[in-house]
Amino acid sequence: MEILVIASGSSGNAALIRSGETSLLVDVGVSARQVCRRLEAFGHSPEEVDAVLLTHEHSDHVRGLDVFLRRDRAAPVWTTAGTWAQLRVRCDAGGELVSGKTVLFGSLRVTPVATSHDAAEPVALVFDDGRHCAALCTDTGVFTALLEQRLQGCELLLLEANHDSDMLRHGPYPWPLKQRINSRVGHLSNQQSEEAVGRLRSTVLRAVVGLHLSAENNRPDLVCDTLRGVAGEGLPVAAVTRNGMLRVTLDGNGARLEPRDLPSHPDR
Repeated sequence: MEILVIASGSSGNAALIRSGETSLLVDVGVSARQVCRRLEAFGHSPEEVDAVLLTHEHSDHVRGLDVFLRRDRAAPVWTTAGTWAQLRVRCDAGGELVSGKTVLFGSLRVTPVATSHDAAEPVALVFDDGRHCAALCTDTGVFTALLEQRLQGCELLLLEANHDSDMLRHGPYPWPLKQRINSRVGHLSNQQSEEAVGRLRSTVLRAVVGLHLSAENNRPDLVCDTLRGVAGEGLPVAAVTRNGMLRVTLDGNGARLEPRDLPSHPDR
């Protein structure tokens, strides 16, 4: 299994999950042009995308969807009923995701899991190809018992680590925004992510990646230091910022993490 994190953070989110001949694009929160250029930087083409899965309707997850679908691509779109109701974009193919109900896409089984966020019907996603299992979980204010149950046994955790609590508290954001971020329907802090990894840690865990970092209220070194402390000695840990990308490969030898810089002039 291969996971390409091509965008992460409040400015935009997108990732490609691949196994065998199946490629699934999760969220299109940056421009279609950026998605294409970033995939090509990893040696992949947007034409490979078999389906687009949306975690929720916020702009940093769907900003480039309309243009991506219009650029001669017939990829079906799958998301929850609540998210569909909030989208202006429509497509001819796709379907509805339901928390707890597994959907088969070629080589990949995908199980949505409800999260706690101020969106209509947001979900995390668990991917299983019969050999490896990975979870992508961002945009949740609390790590619920349901998430703990559904994400148990994953080899790879792609988990939100949005903010450092002290940096958020003393940072420049207005108080109502700080309250929203720190609420049960906001975003996970580094400390909450640490607790989540502690609850999910097992003998099969191979790597942990922090996602959706705030550019103003967090730093990748803080995320990595926090997650390394709970993940365990020798376990690969990384954090993806808005200025970077990451390839994760899961195979019989474990997990390989390969950070990448953004391609030059991504908007041209």
